[in-house]
Amino acid sequence: MPGVVRVAAAQIEAGQDIAANLAACLRVIDAAAEQKAQLVVLPEFANHLSWYASRAQAHELATRPGDEFLTAIADRARRHGIWIKINVTHGYADGRTGGTNFLIDPSGEVAGSCDKQTLMGAENDFLEPAPTVGPVLDTPLGRLGMYACMEGVINEVTRGLALRGAQVLLNSLNSFALDEADLHIPVRAAENKVWVVAANKVGPLLPRDQLPAIAERLGVPPEWLHGAGESQIVAPDGTVVAKAPRTGEAVVVADIDPSLADDKRRPDGTDILAGRRPSLYGPIAAEPVGRQRPPGAPTLDVAVVRRVSHLAGAAAKARLVVLPADVGRPAAIAAALAGTGAHAVTADDTGGLLIDETGIVARQPRLHGPGATGSAIVPVDLEWGRLAIVAGADALYPETFRLAALLDADVVAVPYRAQEPWELSLGLPERAAENRLNLVVATPLDQPAAIFAMTPDFTLWTRWEGPFTGRISTPIRYDVAAGAPTGDAVVHPAQAANRQVSRNTDLVDGRPWRLVDALIR
Repeated sequence: MPGVVRVAAAQIEAGQDIAANLAACLRVIDAAAEQKAQLVVLPEFANHLSWYASRAQAHELATRPGDEFLTAIADRARRHGIWIKINVTHGYADGRTGGTNFLIDPSGEVAGSCDKQTLMGAENDFLEPAPTVGPVLDTPLGRLGMYACMEGVINEVTRGLALRGAQVLLNSLNSFALDEADLHIPVRAAENKVWVVAANKVGPLLPRDQLPAIAERLGVPPEWLHGAGESQIVAPDGTVVAKAPRTGEAVVVADIDPSLADDKRRPDGTDILAGRRPSLYGPIAAEPVGRQRPPGAPTLDVAVVRRVSHLAGAAAKARLVVLPADVGRPAAIAAALAGTGAHAVTADDTGGLLIDETGIVARQPRLHGPGATGSAIVPVDLEWGRLAIVAGADALYPETFRLAALLDADVVAVPYRAQEPWELSLGLPERAAENRLNLVVATPLDQPAAIFAMTPDFTLWTRWEGPFTGRISTPIRYDVAAGAPTGDAVVHPAQAANRQVSRNTDLVDGRPWRLVDALIR
């Protein structure tokens, strides 16, 4: 085993001057080497701004094997005896252009490469998605996997790398979204119990001379179209152990033990990967067909209730109330709903229960954990939209929520007990974000609970209506404090139908469905 390894994440500004971009890359590689880093990760599209006049120009300006750009990076790796992960637009002999990750070893040789599987927005105009999955590379530093930017905004690519044995994931980004740093980067570490080393850009991500006009068209202040920085190194429990500033060229380093990623156990001994049920996840590998149902209601009043004695009062206003598992007998819950027209969700040992004033009206058999008998998500259509129930251990798995999204769920009720802090701080918000699902999470009284609502502003290729906060794919969060018997909020079922994060980029249908064998076998 490699023992402790010093790794670095480096952020740079990269524009349309390829020579200046190369100089920036070499500066941060030198700075990482000065800090005794054994591995440095650089941002996405480090060779050129990801903005081109045409697909032909993107191919013309892309790197080639043995060209000046890649040769200089390899020479620096050899000079310092350092591993370098870099992402560039790369031209292939067959005419394809990829968003390509290269891992260069200390001898200056390419140890492995892969193209980006999920493209973002205008990247679809210039690049081709990867035809194959990226490798997991067994190196003296540990088992390394590579991905880039949009591949970390959804879960399939990083999940696949973890399932194939990666201990350290290397993420290159070209993003102005603040929710990369506070949600999408750290959650990929925590949900897979791996290390993540992520390097983002700073400075304008669009041509400077066009930036004001583009910003005006999008309804976004020009300064928000700069790389968001905050390059970081994240531990397998989701703790950020090193983070760069929001702006400015920078290098951050940390000493990590890759072998810590081999322990996938939660406090109760659950192995988060061994507990998966791949035989249920086949729809994730099916060809996308688009959303089949119309949008749900614009708004829905929901509530979390942790004591049945408070249920009648909450149900007088909320149309959907979610309770923790085993908080009360179904008959008592039904009685409390009398005359309200509301539905309540709770759970028992068999799975989730949907209850109205007449009693239990639907069941969701448990999909994961000892004795699970369920074989699929069983959604329920109500007057305001489609409800899915994800109860207990099912809520630990990203795949469960993906299945709910593929069935066009609008709202997911989640009776749940968390075991680790990341599950509520990162895991469940990300399940909402990456699937565009409203979540109502009811935990026992001794834990915080939360409601996650979809935002009306989301799609970047249409004008942003409200004040832009820099967060694109983050739900509105309503916290219910530990000890509080109730909490309520308004969620937006209709917004679950809006999955287009950018032009030609759908969070659900844009998953790399052809390349998910590791998830389903």
